[in-house]
Amino acid sequence: MSRTMTAKPQANDCVDSVGEALGALSSVVGVEHVCADGGTLDRYGRSGMPEGTMPMAVVSPGSTQQVRRVVEIAARFGLKLYPISRGKNWGYGAACAPTPGQVIVDLGRMNRVLEVDRELAYAVIEPGVTQGQLWEHLQHHAPDLWMDATGAGPEASVVGNTLDRGFGHTRYGDHFLHTCGMEVVLADGRVLNTGYGHYANAKAGRVYRYGVGPSLDGLFAQSNFGIVTRIGIWLIPRPEAFCGYFFQSQREEDLERLVDAMAALRRQGLLQTAIHIANDLRVISSRTRYPWQRTGGRTPLPEEVRAALRREYGIGAWSGCGAISGTRGSVAAVKKAVKGALRGFEVKFLDDGRLAMARRLRRWLSAVGIGGRFGALLDVVEPLYGLLQGRPSIEHLRGAAWRVRGEVAGLGEEDGALAIDPLDCHAGLMWVSPVAPAKGTSAREVMRLIEPIYQRYGFEALVTFTIITERAMCCVTNLAFDKRDTEETARAGRCYDTLMTVLIDAGYVPYRTSVHGARKLGRGSSVFWDVRSQLKRAMDPRGILAPGRYEPQ
Repeated sequence: MSRTMTAKPQANDCVDSVGEALGALSSVVGVEHVCADGGTLDRYGRSGMPEGTMPMAVVSPGSTQQVRRVVEIAARFGLKLYPISRGKNWGYGAACAPTPGQVIVDLGRMNRVLEVDRELAYAVIEPGVTQGQLWEHLQHHAPDLWMDATGAGPEASVVGNTLDRGFGHTRYGDHFLHTCGMEVVLADGRVLNTGYGHYANAKAGRVYRYGVGPSLDGLFAQSNFGIVTRIGIWLIPRPEAFCGYFFQSQREEDLERLVDAMAALRRQGLLQTAIHIANDLRVISSRTRYPWQRTGGRTPLPEEVRAALRREYGIGAWSGCGAISGTRGSVAAVKKAVKGALRGFEVKFLDDGRLAMARRLRRWLSAVGIGGRFGALLDVVEPLYGLLQGRPSIEHLRGAAWRVRGEVAGLGEEDGALAIDPLDCHAGLMWVSPVAPAKGTSAREVMRLIEPIYQRYGFEALVTFTIITERAMCCVTNLAFDKRDTEETARAGRCYDTLMTVLIDAGYVPYRTSVHGARKLGRGSSVFWDVRSQLKRAMDPRGILAPGRYEPQ
């Protein structure tokens, strides 16, 4: 087994008959869309966490009306429902419910792009729409519009990431901030439309997110108060000019200066996209897997091997990127400001013209047999450049398999090709994502806290600092391990718990967390979570929807 699994649940005492309940669900969605066989349950019970949870069944509704009926049946039979969009929440629990015995409500069949307004630049989509699907739809029907994408790959859900308040790479990188109007099925079967959506003839329903009266949208992000069945998202008009910028430093102690320089440009409004600053280990893990033979099996990665890999791949201690867009004049002016702020560091700019030139140069160098190093560099930069324009890519999933040993299906030793689902490669993955003020001193303190913990448990600190707003940054760091190694898996779990405890106690609280990490969220907080529980009881008195999701214990 590639994971530890809790025992299969027994039928809940509140359920008169599991078979009768599944029959009722089948009558609504079709018998082919209700599964309780071992293979299906095992697949949905997988997780990158040390343990997964086995569901009672998986039901796949195809419409909002079917979701309503599923909720009504759950209330009648005492079922617990765990809705997912695509189940690609890797590193935060994947498709797993917080507790065993819940019925997974897989919304993947609800995958329609319902509307795209090219003039006002927005789309209305269902939760099963993937990043790749939306990108392709825009390419064919609205090529003058860009979306924002994360590094989670083409198969990840746009809505799922949005509801967990994920972020990407463009100036609309804060996904939840750039939504407008939700359709939500509540625990009692009613359908709520937020913002102006409850007015049948409202003209501004997709362009003014607050509506009138209380703004309710936030209740359905990182919560279990309802099942979101459609959402409006804002898109980015293709700019007149665009370029990506890439920079690196050879010294670890330069992190503080890099953060301060880029955060200052962000606060001035000159830089409007997320700015990512990754350490060498993050970049190395995206290029190769852990060099077990080279290290003689030692962990964490010895400093001399780390330094050698850095030289071989031409990687700095810190590497960063972001994007500039606007008019040709404004882009030129901001490029000048970036050069000035990063004086003394290596800075490169890339636009469509330079990328086309690089592709031609690669072909020429390859033809004469000397293009290997240049081609490898282009293979790294090109997918990242695409992400800066909202184009999803599978390339950034490779780091999930950093610690996977040997030849495994979907992960070739020579070309590094990774299957779309890291769980198919036995990849253990747990994200720890604390938020900090966008200051160099904060970045330095976070590193001071986490590096000794990773070292103590035998793991590498794979780190990216992302300046996500004018004033805040997120330290995205993760544990990578091989799920087939039970000792390493157990050690990763202990490391994760220690990281969460130390960071929260130091005031660096995560921006999102896994079903396992939610247990820690009550540390140092009481009234907030008490009010959250009161809201849950009022909106879902029977506790039908996703019990345990973002509920501290």
